[in-house]
Formats: sequence, structure tokens, C-alpha cells
Amino acid sequence: MTATVDLPAATLRTARIPGDGIYEGPRVLRRLPDGWQERPYELFDVVPRARTIGAEIRGVDLSGPLSPALRAELDRALLEWKVLFFRSQHLSSDQQRAFARNWGELETNPLLAAGTSEDVVRFDKSRGATPTFENVWHTDVTFRERPALGAVLQLREVPPFGGDTMWADMAAAYDNLPQQVKDRIDGARAVHDFIPGFARFYGPERLAPFQDRFPPVEHPVVRTHPATGRRMLFVNTSFTTHITGMDREESDRLLRFLFQQAHVPEYQVRFRWQPGDIAFWDNRATQHYAVGDYGTDHRVAERVAIAGDRPY
Repeated sequence: MTATVDLPAATLRTARIPGDGIYEGPRVLRRLPDGWQERPYELFDVVPRARTIGAEIRGVDLSGPLSPALRAELDRALLEWKVLFFRSQHLSSDQQRAFARNWGELETNPLLAAGTSEDVVRFDKSRGATPTFENVWHTDVTFRERPALGAVLQLREVPPFGGDTMWADMAAAYDNLPQQVKDRIDGARAVHDFIPGFARFYGPERLAPFQDRFPPVEHPVVRTHPATGRRMLFVNTSFTTHITGMDREESDRLLRFLFQQAHVPEYQVRFRWQPGDIAFWDNRATQHYAVGDYGTDHRVAERVAIAGDRPY
């Protein structure tokens, strides 16, 4: 008869991952809102570029007026994919502005260089040019009471390599937050200010005259999309300074964690530009990141922004 031997239970040494980080593991990647019925597109082809965000639209010429049916179908594609890409459009500034106006009044930004008109922002990155919003995840102009609804960006000159742009799906970012974090930020509000973002490349003498025009504003930490009803994380590194009513140390720690969510690759799409390409994104639902990896090579882009509504 064989004797049984009781082996000691296996034990592990004490080890702990630092708190407030992003951990490995599966993620929920839900592209459409609850109750949203997926339907085929009839007026163009859609080529997905990532699981939840980003699609190339083929078979559309943006240089002329949009029919009501085409405008409506493009709007649905924008809501469902959050950023749309159109290859080789080569629009004039006026044509780019006309396309953007299908979604509302255009916005001006006196803090950035203008193109052919005050509602066209021109990013001309040549040797010695002042850097702007590159190498940082952000949502445009959240320091306004009514941040932009969206933006239409066209690359006019592209470096031989590099200079890509990335977008992150902030609905997916919210979906995957731990429940205890969702509970903490439900109903919370945060302050947004233009100074932290622009102080990265402008001095006080340039920014001080705009302080009265752009005072700090509060927005919900989690906003609701006015068209889809989805909840989305709405804080960003460039403009969100603190969570209202929270101790500064606690606010900084929580915001650092929330800022990190845009860095998750599963929530992202990356676009390699060619001259004349257009990207049209929903600024309410995304953050974006211009990759500044092209050194002294020339890169010229023009952006038109569409005025938005007050987040809730």
C-alpha cells in the first residue's frame, strides 16, 4: 500500500502592481451605442481601419455640394466610426470650408496661425517653425464653453516618412474603466483652461491678452454624446487642470489615470497621410495625437473646426 504524503501548499512571495495603472487583459470594444441598429451604407464604400474607430470612405467627391441624402449618410458614418478618412481630395481652402459647413457654423481660433481666412488654421511645420499641438493626446478647444463639434483636416504637404495622426475612442475608454472609477467620476466636473496647453510653445506675453476672452470653464468629466447618447470620457492632458471640489493631490492622481486611457492601443486608429487626404473627426467623442517624428522635414496641414454645443 502506497503511503500518501501531504505536500505543503504552494506559496508566492508578496508582490503588488502599483495602483492607478493600465493593466493587461481583454477589453470591451463596442463600436455602436446600445440599441443602435447597424445598416449598410448605400452611397459610398466604408473600409474600417480599426475595431471601434476610424474608417476610410471611398466613392465620394468632397469638392462640390453634398446632397441631403449624402450628407445624412456621412453624418451616420461619422457617429458610427468617429473619424472618417477621404483619400486624394485636394480641396481648396474654400471647398474645405464649404464641406465643413454642412455640419454647422465654423469656429475661429486666434491662438493659432490662420490660413486664407480666419476660420482656417494653418499648421506649417518647416525648419525653425514654432511647435504646436504635437506629441500630446488632446481634444480640441475644451477650454471653450462650447468645444468644437468636429474638425476637417487636410494635409497639403507630407514629409517623406512620419507625421501620422492618431485618434482614440473615448467611449471605449469610458466603457473599460473599473466600476469604482466610474462611480467616482459619475456627476463630477472638471476645470479646463487654455493656458497649460498653449504655454508649451507660447510665452506669457502672447497668452496674457487672451485670459479674459477665455476664462476657465467647467465640463462634466463624463459627457453624453448629444446624437448617440453614449457616455464618453471628457478630460485631456492639454486643457483639464483639476476636478472640481476634489483635493488637489487626489484630483491629480485621478486625472493622471484618466489621461492614460487614451494611450491604450485597442482604442486607437493611426492614419498615414498622403497629400490631399482629408480626416473628418467627431471632436466630442475622440482625442487625437499628431506624431512629431519627422524632424526638420516639411509638413503643412489646414484645419477647419465646426462650432459645437455645451457638454452635458
